[in-house]
Amino acid sequence: MEKTAIIIGAGPAGLTAAYELLTKSKDIKPIILEAEQFVGGISRTATYNGNRMDIGGHRFFSKDDRVTALWTKMLPVQGEAAKDDKILGREKPLQKGGPDPEQTDEVMLVRDRVSRIIYKRKFFDYPISLKARTFMNMGFFSTMKAGFGYIGSCLHKREESNLENFYINRFGKPLYAMFFEDYTEKLWGVHPRDISADWGAQRVKGLSVSKAIKNAFSKMFKKKNREVETSLIEQFIYPKKGPGQLYEKMAEEICRLGGEILYGRTVNKITLKDGKVASVSAMNADGESETYAADYFISSMPIKDLAEAIGQAEMPDDVYETATALPYRDFMTVGLLLDGLKVKNKTKMKTLGNIVPDCWIYVQDRDVRLGRIQIFNNWSPYMVDDPQRKIWVGLEYFCNEGDGMWTSSDQAFIDKAIDELVKIGVIQSKDNVLDSTVLRVKKAYPAYFGSYAQFDKVKNYLNGIENLYCVGRNGQHRYNNMDHSMVTSMVACENIISGEKDKTALWEVNTEKEYHETKLQESEKKA
Repeated sequence: MEKTAIIIGAGPAGLTAAYELLTKSKDIKPIILEAEQFVGGISRTATYNGNRMDIGGHRFFSKDDRVTALWTKMLPVQGEAAKDDKILGREKPLQKGGPDPEQTDEVMLVRDRVSRIIYKRKFFDYPISLKARTFMNMGFFSTMKAGFGYIGSCLHKREESNLENFYINRFGKPLYAMFFEDYTEKLWGVHPRDISADWGAQRVKGLSVSKAIKNAFSKMFKKKNREVETSLIEQFIYPKKGPGQLYEKMAEEICRLGGEILYGRTVNKITLKDGKVASVSAMNADGESETYAADYFISSMPIKDLAEAIGQAEMPDDVYETATALPYRDFMTVGLLLDGLKVKNKTKMKTLGNIVPDCWIYVQDRDVRLGRIQIFNNWSPYMVDDPQRKIWVGLEYFCNEGDGMWTSSDQAFIDKAIDELVKIGVIQSKDNVLDSTVLRVKKAYPAYFGSYAQFDKVKNYLNGIENLYCVGRNGQHRYNNMDHSMVTSMVACENIISGEKDKTALWEVNTEKEYHETKLQESEKKA
């Protein structure tokens, strides 16, 4: 007898859950309820006047072989040179027999990872490197201060009761003040001393000055096959037309295999019975309520919204209050089409139009609200309508829904963003801007302050609902990368298929020490 799984959300986690059930089980049909009219969630690709925008930036790199295998099954790695590599004579590792990006769209490109920080109008590597240029930009006194600060942090470790202490333990106070403090406050809207250290454990993992030193020496001696932290990788794969292309392909496969994706369905009611979810109700695009009963329920919706759908009457008061007070950070991107940049490419890296080679530029200067700049030409030349003559950038701002940034008119916000880009010296003037747009994304970042301190009681309550599985970034209120979100769904589906009741492993994705430090080979995992 066929069983049914209702999956809430068609982002990376929800799509992975559906695909896993279709390919690993014999009798479970997945039905995805998606509130929007597109798949991919915040990993979608937005299109504006022929130019494509990656919302937030998504490098396709994972230490989990299962995720990499799924990505490359959907979109194989290139076997021939991409447009920009061909023009510039750049060499990339190619997959033998792989597709030609000039002949097909269904292909993963191999891209160089370049991210830097603008601080006091100077470029620094991100993560901070130990190159001579770093010390020259910092100056003698700042370098000495940073060195002694790091030594001090090695001799005296702080209790990691907050994110500030977490950073200082790994970098020392001077480097923390220069490269982490202001950007982190821009991102979250609160000072790092008021944020849980859990966020650092989620995103920074093993990065530290000692890791930078180790990485520098391994490069110096050209050590082969070294393991690196995720933030230190030098190349990654990337869909030709942006991350949304991959998730659109997954959606096609899910439907081909017999799954369903229902768009414009906003889940607003979850009915419990005898310790299980009995059904969910969703409002469709016509404003009508639809109810879906199933055997299993997989949720990637924000936990705040999940708790409101379950209702206060069904939950202990303290659990409901904690869940519905969970904080989030919202996100705005200003897309600008430019005819040139003022900032020059002083690296040895070749680029179309000789623009700076960065995928991301983190803006550390405190006199602007701009948090990060994406240069889409460097993610993929196929994201830009005319990559040899025009530059397509995304200016990223972090805000709260309903605040002054969020509610400002599109044109007023675009004007502000252009003024800030001029102020930090990236463009000469507003005359460089050929076209512009604004995108707003709600609940882009689950936050680690406020009621998050009591989050375990929410997690324990949700785990007690037998046939409910919480997956993905918002589904677990955890700042996971795409691959971690996908793995949570893989683990959830393993539990469903095997009948495993213990959900501990589902919540341990991206928390195990061995996942952080090394990519285990299959032989090691089985040992």
